[in-house]
Amino acid sequence: MEKKIITISREFGSGGRTLGRLIADKLNIPFYDKELVDQVAVESGFAPKFVEEHGEHSPSSSLFSYAFAPQGVPGIMNGLSTADFLWNIQCNVILQLAEKGPCVIVGRNADYILKDRPDALHIFTHADVAFRAERIVSRYGESEKSPEARLQEKDKRRRVNYQHYTGRTWGQSQNYDLCFNTGVLGIEQCADIVVGIVENSRK
Repeated sequence: MEKKIITISREFGSGGRTLGRLIADKLNIPFYDKELVDQVAVESGFAPKFVEEHGEHSPSSSLFSYAFAPQGVPGIMNGLSTADFLWNIQCNVILQLAEKGPCVIVGRNADYILKDRPDALHIFTHADVAFRAERIVSRYGESEKSPEARLQEKDKRRRVNYQHYTGRTWGQSQNYDLCFNTGVLGIEQCADIVVGIVENSRK
């Protein structure tokens, strides 16, 4: 089966977004990351920043953020909680993007949402703490929290969100077709491996 859709799930700082962009560029196919966030924002009515910060986070990790509509608003969100409403919109957008044709989708539990598509290739990236800590500081700068604390907090939110909405364990190898240690293999080499698999699937 030809692999047309590539999803990338990632530990924070492991370079999943960079890997996705490289793969998309090498294959000359659309890349959905911020574009996905923007589309979810349009369809949900939420600000892009809100979608970006909470679309992969635990519904209970920041109750204050959801306090303005904790039980949903009848007629606007069909009585769903804000988190569940956002999840439903996100699922629909990802399914629609996949239907458009070949693409790379980063994050947003796309591996689960598209798990029944035989033309999808699901990837998870990880690396040791030192590699990821150095990377987030170089890309995003310092903050009041240590790099290690930032990594732990972000990954915990993604893990809880994934468990909540999929019933599966985030990062468990059985949920993906490929798991890359980007700190060992290098992001460029990981991209070349994926491109090779996709090109071979077309033959």
